[in-house]
Amino acid sequence: MQSLEFDYIIVGAGSAGCVLADRLTRCGKFSVLLLESGGSDARFWVKVPIGYAINVNKPAVNWGYRTLPDPGLNARRVNWPRGRLIGGSSSINAMAYVRGLAHDFDDWAAAGATGWGWDNVRKVYERLETCQELTDDGVQMRGDGPVWVSELSNQMSPFSKNFLRAADEVGHGTIADLNTPGAEGIGYYRSTVRGGVRWSAADAFLRPALKRANLTLMCKAEVSQLACDGPKVSGVNFSRDGKAYVAKARQEVILSAGAVNSPKLLQLSGFGPQELLRNNGIKVHRHLPQVGQGLQDHLAVSYQFLAEARTLNHFLGRFVGKMRAGLTYVLTRKGALAVPVNQVGGFVRSDGAADAPDIQLYFNPISYSASPTGKTIVDRPSGYQISAQPCRPTSTGRIEIASASPKDAPHIIPNSLSTTQDQMLAVAAAKMLQKYAKTQSLRKVTKKAKAPDLLAMDDSTLLEDFRNRASTVYHPTCTCRMGATDADSVLDTRLRVHGVPGLRVVDASAFPNITSGNTNAPTMMLAMRAADLILEDAARV
Repeated sequence: MQSLEFDYIIVGAGSAGCVLADRLTRCGKFSVLLLESGGSDARFWVKVPIGYAINVNKPAVNWGYRTLPDPGLNARRVNWPRGRLIGGSSSINAMAYVRGLAHDFDDWAAAGATGWGWDNVRKVYERLETCQELTDDGVQMRGDGPVWVSELSNQMSPFSKNFLRAADEVGHGTIADLNTPGAEGIGYYRSTVRGGVRWSAADAFLRPALKRANLTLMCKAEVSQLACDGPKVSGVNFSRDGKAYVAKARQEVILSAGAVNSPKLLQLSGFGPQELLRNNGIKVHRHLPQVGQGLQDHLAVSYQFLAEARTLNHFLGRFVGKMRAGLTYVLTRKGALAVPVNQVGGFVRSDGAADAPDIQLYFNPISYSASPTGKTIVDRPSGYQISAQPCRPTSTGRIEIASASPKDAPHIIPNSLSTTQDQMLAVAAAKMLQKYAKTQSLRKVTKKAKAPDLLAMDDSTLLEDFRNRASTVYHPTCTCRMGATDADSVLDTRLRVHGVPGLRVVDASAFPNITSGNTNAPTMMLAMRAADLILEDAARV
């Protein structure tokens, strides 16, 4: 077994791991080893924004997880793609950049994550971002952070303006920037795209960091277990190219493997619910009952319609259109391939009694279906899709190892719609889509509904349809959440594992509760602030 030694070891080169690799190597004082189980992100369909539909089910870049049969979704097993390549899920996601609503983070603080309220995280977001804004005077830039956030409304399908007009009819109104504090209403999504190319966490953080001699990146590295020296985590065991390694950390090991794999690795290493560990023949290093618990995710339901007006199907559903779109993209980095699929959406309230927006909407100027193998098949005739997700589900699930073998996928148990509140909001989300479908703005451009017909359903059939068809929007969180004690959480407010020296978890699993919107931006924000805390603690030693 080969032995290595570094100051910090980061497991996972995803959205959080790339941020940490950059921030911890900047000062030049520390050596960092970054381990990634996947390979390179230098793939055409990773870099092309519309390629999201291809990569979401591509085994070469994806862990390809599936849930156990979920009773709340009529015992369906749902695909849970997770990025397995440089950049992690930021290299295969839909690129929507959504900070979350201010009260999400105040709720983090109220849940025990002191110091993570909106006033704190807002300042981190401002350091994180460079925003490209479109104005009457042309393109203007705001901020100087590494994450490029682009407004692409001038390149989006003209059909998307129908969604904005429908928002005005419904009474939600339109807003210029969904990331403005207090933003409520519908607008164009901002995207992590730069110059017509995906701008992942690897582009923003890892590539600059790799120019430094104190960062070592090892891909195709399969971490099997944390190494311990008494109660302290001292390193990791991993294999690469058929060789076994042990890497020692002089300072800390940081898990950034994501909301599925971070709790899995903790449990495999003897940190987790003692009964689960013993049932799988694993020695208990520390009983941490909340490891893998508290799983939260967003579920969305979607409805499609064939359109009278031209949509992206005209370009992407026909051979000639594809060729033209491809040529335009190659020559100009613009056109249908240069814009992510989620074009319009935002946050709205289910009714006037809601204290805050509790539904997120997505409107896409394209219709499609999935083959039995999961391949996306774009319709030839023009169409569009409208989708809604409840923002803050109250149902919680868990991640559990299936065996003591690192090669076995963990059990993903979402417990979807297990609370009455979540069931009611699922119906409210679908009814909100009915309001949009009934607007004059959409009716005049709609030929007919694709099955199932949204407008033919009442409350009971809307809930049943949600159970039959709603699916994850790939936002798993909270499985190693921050909190006050190991009775209610896994981490303290500095992302340290309770009672385990030398170990932190920095990724979406650390969220105390799920944010209202897409989770990539808050994950990068969390990692940037975590790096500040790690460096502060190192300076005290």
